[in-house]
This record gives sequence, structure tokens and C-alpha cells, in this order.
Amino acid sequence: MKERTNSILMIRPYDFGYNKETSYDNYYQKLIPNTSLQALREFDQMVDKLRINGIDTHVFLDDNINHTPDSVFPNNWISLHQTGDVCLFPMLARNRRLERKPEIFSFLNLNGFKIDNIIDYSYNELENIFLEGTGSMILDRKNKIAYCSLSKRSNQKLFNQFCKDFKFKPVTFSSFQTYNNKRVPIYHTNVMMCVAVDYVIICLDSIDDNEQKKNISDCIKNSGKELINISEKQVANFAGNMLELENKDGESILVMSKLAEDSLNEYQKNLISKYSKIISSEISTIEMCGGGSARCMMAEIFLPKK
Repeated sequence: MKERTNSILMIRPYDFGYNKETSYDNYYQKLIPNTSLQALREFDQMVDKLRINGIDTHVFLDDNINHTPDSVFPNNWISLHQTGDVCLFPMLARNRRLERKPEIFSFLNLNGFKIDNIIDYSYNELENIFLEGTGSMILDRKNKIAYCSLSKRSNQKLFNQFCKDFKFKPVTFSSFQTYNNKRVPIYHTNVMMCVAVDYVIICLDSIDDNEQKKNISDCIKNSGKELINISEKQVANFAGNMLELENKDGESILVMSKLAEDSLNEYQKNLISKYSKIISSEISTIEMCGGGSARCMMAEIFLPKK
């Protein structure tokens, strides 16, 4: 089982902007007008940076058939597996469901990837059951453990079904952020947690239940990975929203935003640098308006080559 990949799918947005439908539980979003052009600049700069650093980056161009302001975040609706399976996931926001485009399968095919089977969980939307891909789930492929912070967008039963289908051990917990002086659920696990081959970056302070906190810490340590703890303030700067990839020489690259990198202290950077080269990109418009960061913009391609 491959633990990290060199290939990613990214969607170049046609009409990026504030999505009112997702703002009800994504408290990182801010209403900023006329962001589309700046978002495209940030997107293109990030693609260039990834390619310069040896990441095989496949860019699909979004179209203007539907209004899809969040299409820049594909990892929520699709996951692409080494088995040749492609998973489609149920999305809470109705306008995000329009991001699931069959044309993307043809695009991947044309780029030399083999799709054997499409596993479609999206019918669960009919029952208001959601599991938003690798936003909801953080996969430790090495140890076959899947972590999930439960929320409106991350249903326990469907998460367990995914884990059964793909033979992962499910580990669930609840994580929170402070918003308007209240503790509210964090909408996606990948906001506060990142699993790499040799380490896990996580905000333990966002797990309010002490028993759950201990269970997660023990699970990470028992899996043989170094635990790198980040603060709630760093989570607000998207320091949990990172993704480990590898360059064409097989070396570890940890991709994050400039905001996330700037929020890390020297001790944390040194811990990460023992294992990975840090690559960051300035995507502050996408972060502020979209409420997602670097990890959300990349869908890992583990599919076999034709």
C-alpha cells in the first residue's frame, strides 16, 4: 500500500467566491466581494510551485455550466485509490454536489490513469447523511487507520461503512473551535489534523473530551508516528490543513499555505523538517473567502497507471 503519492488532481475554478451555503458551519469563511481573479492568480502560482518542486499536478478546468464557488476544493467529493477505485462522496451543500463531474473521469483517463470501479456513496444525500471525502476522513494508509472528527458533514455510520469497504480501522472523536464565545464543532477533520508517513500534526486542544484526547494521542504514538501538536490559533491559520506528497525522486514534501507556515514556531518547523521539505504558497484570498486551504485544493491520485 502506497503511503503518499506524487500525483494530484486540482480544479482551476471558473467562478470562485463566497459560498453562503457552506458558511453556516464553516466559521473560517469571510464575505469578500470580487475574489475570482485573485483566487485564479493564487491557484496558478500554487500549481507552478508544486510542479517546480517535482509534483505531478493535473489541472482540470472548471466550466460555467453550474455555479460552483467551491470547486477549487475537490478532495471533499472524490478520492482516488490504488485499487483502481474512485469514491464519490455525499456533500452537505447543494451547490457543492454540482462539482461531481463525470468529465473528470475522462480527464484522468486521458492523463494515463486507470479507473476500474466507481463507488458512489453520494446517494446518502437523499437521507441527509454526509461524508465529505478526505476533508471528513484523515487516512493513515501505512497502518490502515482512518481518523474522523464527527460533525454534520461527517456521519459515523457512513464513515464506518467506508472503513469496512476499504479495510481501515475507524477512529472517531469530536473537535471544536471557539466562535462567538461558544465551542462549536470543527466542520472538517482536515482543518485540525494531518497524517504523514512519519508524523501526525494535530491540535489536541480542539478535542475537549480528555478521554478522547488521550485515545487519539495513544493511537498516534502506537502507530509509530511522531505527534506534532499545534494550537487552536494555528488551526485558525490553517496549520492543520496540510498534505504530505512526494517529489519525483520519492522525497517527502509537506504542502501548506504561506499563512500556515508563518504561524508555525521554529520548534515545530524543525520537527517537520526532520522528515519533509516544507513547500508553502500564498493563497490568502482562497483561505479567507473559501474557508479552506492548501490540503483542500489537492485530491491525491493513487490510481494505477495504464
